[in-house]
Amino acid sequence: MKPKLLLLDCDSTLSSIEGIDELAHLRGPDVYREVVEQTNRAMNGDLPIDQTFELRLQLIQPDADACCKVAMRYLENLAPHVEQTIELLRGRGWTPIVVSGGFVQVIGPLAQRLGIDRIEAVPLRFHPDGRYAGYDSDYPTTRNGGKAEVVRQLREELHPERVVMVGDGISDLETVGEVDLFVGFTGFVRRQQVVDRAAVVIDSFEQLPALLETA
Repeated sequence: MKPKLLLLDCDSTLSSIEGIDELAHLRGPDVYREVVEQTNRAMNGDLPIDQTFELRLQLIQPDADACCKVAMRYLENLAPHVEQTIELLRGRGWTPIVVSGGFVQVIGPLAQRLGIDRIEAVPLRFHPDGRYAGYDSDYPTTRNGGKAEVVRQLREELHPERVVMVGDGISDLETVGEVDLFVGFTGFVRRQQVVDRAAVVIDSFEQLPALLETA
């Protein structure tokens, strides 16, 4: 039986926070201001993602302890109705997968809470003492078009019956043409380019089950 894939962005979608901004906040106000500006410009499509990705991580130097703290922030700021929605859709035959430009180690506890087994996100590296040691710069979601690349890989691997992407940013919008349905999510952030180009827009996960039955 072919699976139905429900691909879910994490930051400002599954949770209200932007993980990289929260990591920056732990480094002080100057780092935070610069990283937030770069994050917003990347998510609005004003800067290439790969141009900002490495720079932000160089500024932050996130260690293992910081990642654990931000992982808890994800859990504290889950989107309303998301747990019930994913449970309901899983019962209807959907397989949820996180597809994110965030970090595997930070997203892990959130995915576990939601019962999501697979995370397509950027692996961080740490020294034995927990200090930051870099990241997988070859991972697709570190660059523009990366989420579309992940979708193509999932199609080749899993041969799904249907693929739906839910997200708030330009990197999510880039999956249009690779997925069967792109759903713009505006529950936390409303990006006009996403609203204008999404096949459909929702502002609550509560709306998703009915949409997937009829769309």
